[in-house]
Amino acid sequence: MNTATNNELRNSSTRGNDIALPVESADTLRQQPARPEKKDGKRSLIIGFVVLVVGALSAFYYVNFVALFESTDDAFIDGHVTTIAPQVSGRVARVLVKDNQYVQAGDLLVQIDPSDLQAKLEQQRADLASANGRLAQAKAQFTADKARIEQEKANIIAAEAEAKRAEADSKRYDAVGIAGESQSQLDLAATQARSAAAQLVVAKNRDLAAEAQVSVDQAAIQSAEAEVQSSEAAVHQAELDLSYTQVRAHVSGYVTHRTVEADSYVQPGQALLALVPKNVWVTANFKETQLAHMCAGQPVTVRVDAYPQAKFTGRVDSIQDGAGARFSLFPPENATGNYVKVVQRVPVKIVLDDSRRDGFILGPGMSVVPKVHVR
Repeated sequence: MNTATNNELRNSSTRGNDIALPVESADTLRQQPARPEKKDGKRSLIIGFVVLVVGALSAFYYVNFVALFESTDDAFIDGHVTTIAPQVSGRVARVLVKDNQYVQAGDLLVQIDPSDLQAKLEQQRADLASANGRLAQAKAQFTADKARIEQEKANIIAAEAEAKRAEADSKRYDAVGIAGESQSQLDLAATQARSAAAQLVVAKNRDLAAEAQVSVDQAAIQSAEAEVQSSEAAVHQAELDLSYTQVRAHVSGYVTHRTVEADSYVQPGQALLALVPKNVWVTANFKETQLAHMCAGQPVTVRVDAYPQAKFTGRVDSIQDGAGARFSLFPPENATGNYVKVVQRVPVKIVLDDSRRDGFILGPGMSVVPKVHVR
């Protein structure tokens, strides 16, 4: 009973409060939601303005600092690295350069022991002298045999004259007969005529033999001359081999990757060291989709990973005619299996304005980031 009475009293109190609420308090309650709406509108306006400014700045940055440039981090310093190798085998007597030393073209790098090749050269020179002696002997024999031909021709003329005289005497004795001359005289005249004729034949045969000997002498001279030329070539080759014992630099550059040491034995073609020239460039592998507006002559800004504080300038020299994958050791074969299109990269050669500016050393293989001004 007390509980029911208490509930009735609370309900009566609540209803009394609702009826006794003043009008002004109700108006106040109706006006309170209007204040947050004004704040939300201001906030939306500020946010919209900020978004507009950020969008404008982003568009300005993209147009002026992104759309005008093409960049890649797949880029490296490149250069013509010359490998130095000997052309003759032998023991290394001296190594005259150190690692990373700069050398000029023509400087002596490695000295190979020349003793064996010096002895070979002396032997070839002796062979050349012997060949020259045989050539001189062949020429002298040719001169003598040629003079013999002249002598044999003179002998033929004398034999012809003697044969004509003997034949004339024989005919004259025959015409006189035994009435004017004795039989012995007739026989002697006939014998002399036949002997003179035989001597003429012998003289002609000797002349033919002399001419044949001259032909043999000419062949001997040609053979001796060929032998002399062969000996001269052998001497020249021996001199070259001897000069190859001095391994010299054919280009100027820095000594790198030195593997040769004194007293080691080297073979022709064995890599002793490499020379890196000062003239280097950048090989940048751009995506094929980045080449639409790229061409030779465009300015380039290059950042080197080793020198982040430095900025190098250059220009686009050329663009390779073909993707880099096409010239790899195992080019991709797209004619078989499932094909997945992959954006290819094309090497672009960038020439630097000064690769040694302010003492910065740029060597092949160093990583760089080029930025090409394409518009």
